[in-house]
Amino acid sequence: MTFEVAVKRVYETPAKADGQRVLVDRLWPRGVSKKDAELTLWLKEIAPSDELRKWFGHEPERWPEFQKRYRAELDANGDAVAELRDLLREGKVTLLYGAHDEAHNNAVALAEYLESPS
Repeated sequence: MTFEVAVKRVYETPAKADGQRVLVDRLWPRGVSKKDAELTLWLKEIAPSDELRKWFGHEPERWPEFQKRYRAELDANGDAVAELRDLLREGKVTLLYGAHDEAHNNAVALAEYLESPS
């Protein structure tokens, strides 16, 4: 089954085309009110562990290893992954993140994980 997954910074303006908006960061993003975020769900349980997040530090050269380690965490995090897949069965889901780097962040890695055959 293919899912419609999008990735967007939480600081960007919410749009109807986003579908269900799910924040996938462990920490609430600075300067964003819960009202302005217009979230369907804050699924912090699916975010990388604090240890992995701190190790990665958004260093692009660590990206391949981060993806590998995060994928292993997701494989072991069945409940949170199942909750997100249930939302995806209902339609488009936009994964929201707070990082500045739009190419190297947990939401991008999570989207790739969800789109890969299980």
